[in-house]
Amino acid sequence: MYKNIRIYLSYLMQILIVVYSIISLYFGEYLLCIWSLFAFVLTLAPMIIKRKYNVTLSWELNFLIVLILYLHIGGNVRGWYDLFYPFYDKFMHLLSSALVAIFGFVSTVILTRYVDSIKFNRYLTFFFVIVMTMAFGAFWEIGEFFSDILLNTQLQYGLTDTMLDLIFDLIGGSMIGIIGNFYPNKIPKLKHNNDT
Repeated sequence: MYKNIRIYLSYLMQILIVVYSIISLYFGEYLLCIWSLFAFVLTLAPMIIKRKYNVTLSWELNFLIVLILYLHIGGNVRGWYDLFYPFYDKFMHLLSSALVAIFGFVSTVILTRYVDSIKFNRYLTFFFVIVMTMAFGAFWEIGEFFSDILLNTQLQYGLTDTMLDLIFDLIGGSMIGIIGNFYPNKIPKLKHNNDT
């Protein structure tokens, strides 16, 4: 029952992301419209991964992907980033970096299980997750910087804001790196279809 509720909520959030894209287009926010459509495609990533690589991510992880993307798009369209600044911005950096870190951890599990020449131990896994998360966070901040310069947006509010974003990225990545090492059977849950 609880699983079904989350599945329906995921569908609802996916629909809302598309609605937000249409709203953005209507108000001439073309960049946000494109990003909303891209976010919708990202919500389909678990299905694409399953079909292409025959790897099934847990429904909890599927829900988390949709939820974070919905909160990000909704935060831009509905003004939550400005209304609840700086709390909402930092909270989303924490969630987004945790999601990137989960994908980093999942990558190490898949590579260790299915590529004989690659083996990640506990420390290497933690390091890989942190580096991947911080790299993603750095590229995100660079993207915001160029967006502010070239498109006259206001995504960055100065050095302190940028550094706090990166610190929250580090916290999110570290949390998943630690949890992933101590609870490898619970987070994230993976099932390879050939094993069933």
